[in-house]
Amino acid sequence: MFLMSGGAALAAPAADRLRVGLIGAGGRGRYLAGVFEKDAAVRIAAVCDVYEPNLEKGLSQLNHPAKAYRDYRKLLEDPEIDVVIIATPEHWHHRMLLDALAAGKDVYVEKPLCHTPEEGAELVRAAKASDRIVQVGMQRRSYDLYLKARDLVQAGRLGAVRMVRSWWLNNRLRGRPDRKLEGPLDWDQWQGPAPRRPLDPYRFFNWRAYSDYSGGIVADQGAHVFDAIHLIMDAGFPNAVTAAAGEIHVPKVDTPESVVVAAEYDREDFVAVFTINYAAMKYYYRNDQLNQYDGDQARLDIGREEFAVYDQGAEDRPAVREVSPFRFSHASEVHVANFLECVRTRRQPTATVELGFQAALVVQLANISLRKGRRVRWNVGEMRVEV
Repeated sequence: MFLMSGGAALAAPAADRLRVGLIGAGGRGRYLAGVFEKDAAVRIAAVCDVYEPNLEKGLSQLNHPAKAYRDYRKLLEDPEIDVVIIATPEHWHHRMLLDALAAGKDVYVEKPLCHTPEEGAELVRAAKASDRIVQVGMQRRSYDLYLKARDLVQAGRLGAVRMVRSWWLNNRLRGRPDRKLEGPLDWDQWQGPAPRRPLDPYRFFNWRAYSDYSGGIVADQGAHVFDAIHLIMDAGFPNAVTAAAGEIHVPKVDTPESVVVAAEYDREDFVAVFTINYAAMKYYYRNDQLNQYDGDQARLDIGREEFAVYDQGAEDRPAVREVSPFRFSHASEVHVANFLECVRTRRQPTATVELGFQAALVVQLANISLRKGRRVRWNVGEMRVEV
């Protein structure tokens, strides 16, 4: 067994290496490729992207030769590839994951898992019917800081927790000039299952702000937050979600930057409120988000790199404080290590498809709530949105 958290693995014979194909060589994909190769028994053997500059960057950061693909289906046909990383825009995750499972590959797929509730329900069924290992990129599930916080809450340290309040602050209103394509782009293939649009570099570079390709910033970041809430509260699917949003202040895009989401969990008897505001001032990376668990005996505050517990009657100083000795990037490193360990042992990873769908579903229901202007319910027995 090779674990990156315990230091770099010893060099493995070529025949024993895991051969990984990267699908989507943008910034996140290239970062993940580097994390995977911290395990010396792993080699990025193929890179696929429909945007030539990303493909070239993905290949050039490797210190060894790798195959180049411009169609992910050809990469999946490669019998030498054991594992694939799916780090494409959100609207491609569903189709690519289904195809990767059908091709017999183990998969690390970035969050959000999928674009719609229907896609998520199909992926859960497909994963259950498969013997493949799938890890969704929700790294807090493997992060020691969040695991320690979970243990505190589950041990009753806070008393009864009936509400969780969370926020994430940033700014996307500034500094978004039009960018030009720096090389060839297969626009038709990039659009994939999305509606057909004329070639638009702004859409391509800012896809997270368009509902054709993403659930917006509330989904992109909210999937992380709600997954952490599910972890710490030992919660499953929400039974209902309500959302409200401000006006859209970024020209051209169609998703709001300021959103409030309230998710109800009847079985666990609590409400989780998430507020995202990407029209705020910019904070230090370590301070841009906070989650507060309001117990009737104490409160837990947890961010990226530390948590504190404040007891009733002594809320000016923490009774418990835990600071991670690592930067937040450590969360991704241990999450990838967990996935690779599970690929080798065939045990289930920390962020399965079902857990990934539970987190993605909350923000998908939030977007449905925004469109319909009302509370939206989820029927967990039938795995469908209540009309």
